[in-house]
Amino acid sequence: MDELLHQTPAVGRFDTLADYRGAIDLALLGARRRIWMFDRNLEDAGFNTAARHEALRAFLLGGQDRRLDIVLHDVDYVQRYCPRLLNLQRQFSHVVNIHQTNQEARGIYDGILVADDAHYVHRFHFDHPRGEWVMNDLARTQPLLRRLEEIWQASRVAVSATTLGL
Repeated sequence: MDELLHQTPAVGRFDTLADYRGAIDLALLGARRRIWMFDRNLEDAGFNTAARHEALRAFLLGGQDRRLDIVLHDVDYVQRYCPRLLNLQRQFSHVVNIHQTNQEARGIYDGILVADDAHYVHRFHFDHPRGEWVMNDLARTQPLLRRLEEIWQASRVAVSATTLGL
């Protein structure tokens, strides 16, 4: 799989949650600057596993210009069941952002992860684990980048790295 990260474009499909998580792992391996993700709540994506935590931590430690931006419909799962991700957000609060969609974006039902504008994982619908992954293809990634930008604009900060209050 490592050879896919540095060669010509590669495309694959998945139709199980295990393969979906494997496609995310592959995209994360290819990330060098930015990981941008939209999901319902991250429950199916495996963002609280030790291996995923280490992969994200290694990515964030890899350079000062690295970013992890996540937009979710529902942040409750992250707040309750993803302490590793929340720890990363506290440790890297200047580059890890977790937003929640506004009402206008609640009708979007496909999950998207884009890494470095060239790699993506696209789950066609939250209710089904089917989708595709693409490595090293800027042209194919552009429509999903535009969608992520629109979703980002229709979201707000939802999970903060600091606790405010008395």
